[in-house]
Amino acid sequence: MATSSALLPPSSPAPPRVAVAHDHDDHFSHARTTVLDGLRSCSTMAELRQRQSQLVRLGLSRDNDAAGRLLCFCALHPSGDVAYALRLFEGLPSPDPFVYNTLIRADHHHRLPPSYHPLLLYSRMLRRAVAPNRFTFPALVKSVSAEGSLAHGQQVHAHVLKLGFHGHGFSQNGLVHMYVSCGRTDLARQVFDEMSIRDVVSWTTMMHGYAGAGLIDDSRVLFEQMPEKNSVSWNTMISAYVRSSRFKEAFELFDRMMSEGMPLDKFVAASMLSACAGLGAAERGQLIHERVVNGGIDIDSKLATTIIDMYCKCGSLEKAYEVFDRLARRELSSWNCMIGGLAVHGQGESAIELFGKMEMEGVEPDEITLLNVLTGCAHAGLVDQGRHLFTYMVETYGIEPKMEHFGCMVDLFGRSGLVSEAKKLLDAMPMEPDASVLGALVAACKTHGELELGEHLGRRAIELEPHNSGRYVLLANIYAAAGRWEDVARVRRLMTEMGVTKEAGCSMIEMDGMVSEFMAGDRSHPLSREVYAKLDEMLKRIKLCGYAPDTDAVAHNIEEEEDKENPLFYHSEKLAIAFGLLNAKPGGTIRISKNLRVCKDCHEASKHISRAYRCRIVVRDRNRFHHFEDGVCSCRDFW
Repeated sequence: MATSSALLPPSSPAPPRVAVAHDHDDHFSHARTTVLDGLRSCSTMAELRQRQSQLVRLGLSRDNDAAGRLLCFCALHPSGDVAYALRLFEGLPSPDPFVYNTLIRADHHHRLPPSYHPLLLYSRMLRRAVAPNRFTFPALVKSVSAEGSLAHGQQVHAHVLKLGFHGHGFSQNGLVHMYVSCGRTDLARQVFDEMSIRDVVSWTTMMHGYAGAGLIDDSRVLFEQMPEKNSVSWNTMISAYVRSSRFKEAFELFDRMMSEGMPLDKFVAASMLSACAGLGAAERGQLIHERVVNGGIDIDSKLATTIIDMYCKCGSLEKAYEVFDRLARRELSSWNCMIGGLAVHGQGESAIELFGKMEMEGVEPDEITLLNVLTGCAHAGLVDQGRHLFTYMVETYGIEPKMEHFGCMVDLFGRSGLVSEAKKLLDAMPMEPDASVLGALVAACKTHGELELGEHLGRRAIELEPHNSGRYVLLANIYAAAGRWEDVARVRRLMTEMGVTKEAGCSMIEMDGMVSEFMAGDRSHPLSREVYAKLDEMLKRIKLCGYAPDTDAVAHNIEEEEDKENPLFYHSEKLAIAFGLLNAKPGGTIRISKNLRVCKDCHEASKHISRAYRCRIVVRDRNRFHHFEDGVCSCRDFW
């Protein structure tokens, strides 16, 4: 490989360094120190080349210390040039460990050519009898961790042991991380247990490994055993609960963290805002947002998007847009989040309008943008706009539709009664439709009386997801609509044989920062007596206003939302609304999150309640938001 033109060629002798007088040596030493120190202030390759030319004039072109500093800038600095670093490396007759270590580290910042793979550099180092030092293995293990190669990792581990670095903390922490990255928490734990000294990084890395493997309780045991915790440790445990949808435990740990005086940082804030979004805890979310602002925490693009997402998922669309509108700079993720929020709240026209504004500001959409605007069309029944956008995104931006995009279009056509068009698109998909896409059309077939097609697609959906209770429920509903009760019973027997159970309906409501959870017919809440009394009063009142219960679902006993054993009147969202009416201010807003789709009867009852009690009810179900006010739902009964 050719060496840098700024370096003397191998055949050219280096400029002589003759120490003829003490003052000459002092002058040379001073010049050398000045040039080497000057390398630290370099910010561009042009500056570096100037310093390099000075090194050449001083006869230091092959000096490992000088070359190492040059190489460090080229390989690791954002303004560096890794190709130039490799040329410098090849021009050195005897690179030392620092030079090799720097190049091994460089692979983490810039993917080096295959011939300079860190393991090959390490092998070359050994062949040239250059002894690794305590900085070699942390960088080497980090590179192997990024690859996830267990075989390579174990080879490096063997060298760590062989060369006597097994007691070095950085190397041991790296090995724990490497085994975690390779999915071997057992081997990671073995290294962890053999460590003589464990620092906070050791504990947190092992905790993260357990959490990533889904062993959340094991992670919590380690967390409690930690002799010292920092904000990263707390966030590792909190975020593990959030990712596992164990939101209540995340709140419990966060409250404990605050009581122990740990400062709030943007990472913990982001995790807790996601927990608030998961539970629909708008009050807690707003308090955390206020802490972020009052604490002077930098609201970067990622945190801003998390705040917007929290408000959207908690039903506070106005506050979400307020945060979005105040952003000095809006990244694509923020646009996507706000467009998606409008979409799931049924404001399809506003989602399309915001998409147009995004284009005007020169922000190029991606596949998530397309998915969100199509979702807006599907929830608002905007068929023509959906058709146009589906084609427009492909032709204008070259975005190739994926399964989710086709699913949105099938859902849009199906909900709008265009079942044949939905089936035509289904057949034209470049990939086999998954159970979600099929399920969307099955639901449309039931609604619009295409029962034969619904039966065919329903069976296909069960074949694809035999352990998803929702697929069986859809098919059973198709049979019930056709009066085929023996087939309904057959589907139920099949569920039993497959060990499939229906997910129980659960509704959550936040009041005064506390989240209460209600199951259908549940009486475990401390205020259950008052809740049921309020519910009875509520039902009597809305019946006087024209509410008539939809008893078909109970009679057929096929709805996923609640079972026959839990009477229609005591569905979970009705209990949550009753609890809300007990505690909310007159004319206030009641916000509820439900894990399943709102049933037809509860949807109708909520409209009547909003009028009878002059309140606003916001319900987030599995698919979308429903805003009930003055007897009308924002979905316009299109859901």
